[in-house]
Amino acid sequence: MLQINTENILFICGGAFEGLDKIIDERTGKKSIGFSAEVKSSKEIDKYKIYEQLLPQDLLRFGLIPEFVGRLPIVATLRELDKEALIDIVTKPKNAIVKQYKKLFKLDNVELEFEQEALEAIVEKAIERKTGARGLRSIIEEIMRDIMFEIPSNPLIEKCIVTKETVISKEAPKIIIDTNRKKEQVQIKKERRTTNSKNNIETA
Repeated sequence: MLQINTENILFICGGAFEGLDKIIDERTGKKSIGFSAEVKSSKEIDKYKIYEQLLPQDLLRFGLIPEFVGRLPIVATLRELDKEALIDIVTKPKNAIVKQYKKLFKLDNVELEFEQEALEAIVEKAIERKTGARGLRSIIEEIMRDIMFEIPSNPLIEKCIVTKETVISKEAPKIIIDTNRKKEQVQIKKERRTTNSKNNIETA
């Protein structure tokens, strides 16, 4: 056994605490039966307001030991990320996943663009799945999987645009071909043919 002085140790607990709101609601809610009973749907219940009424006894009922509950003097409720916050997460940070894919495409001289409606559809999918910010990466990777293999094999592609239909209906992204690159490719092929024919004549 080791003795630890916890006087200068700060405990931080974070998580979903699924079911804690029901414990608080049972303690604070009005219980009545019959025709006069007040029935509320899950949409009408604001769980964040319920969490504001949290007491140590609720944490004890939830399953935390008394010694641990006594070390949690401050309780703060964090709200779920809304649509705008999720869009910011996927686009604004230095290592945002959209920026990562744009950089990958740039290595193949291809410009990648996500339409605003496409970003909104991606975020809505994450909200529906209740996966929050963590689910954004898997959704975008699912969208980009096929096109990531197509881009390197076609040097004529100049731009790739991910649309709302790409996210919802799994349609292929819009591909823009660079006509100048096509002309250059044709010219290179002509030059190669000319060079090969000259080499064949000199060999003969």
